[in-house]
Amino acid sequence: MNDIYMVKLSKKALKDLQKMPLHIAIKLQAWVHSINHCGLYETRKTKGYHDEPLKGLRASQRSIRLNKAYRAIYTIEEDGHICFVDIIEVTKHEY
Repeated sequence: MNDIYMVKLSKKALKDLQKMPLHIAIKLQAWVHSINHCGLYETRKTKGYHDEPLKGLRASQRSIRLNKAYRAIYTIEEDGHICFVDIIEVTKHEY
């Protein structure tokens, strides 16, 4: 399997990102930068992001933790790109 080096943000993810605190946008940008330089498989080894597969209705998606309160949800598309679909705020009751 080839590593993935390209990241796209959906229109919804871009809109979500505009509502987030600046430090969340910076952390997501750092993750994207790491993907562009090291690839997805090396970046997944970074413990701070907790890159993990999701379950249930989001079983085909993965998430990274931007901090305790924010998650970025992404999919891997057929063309080999990562596409962020949601950037969400979760409460302590949701995890």
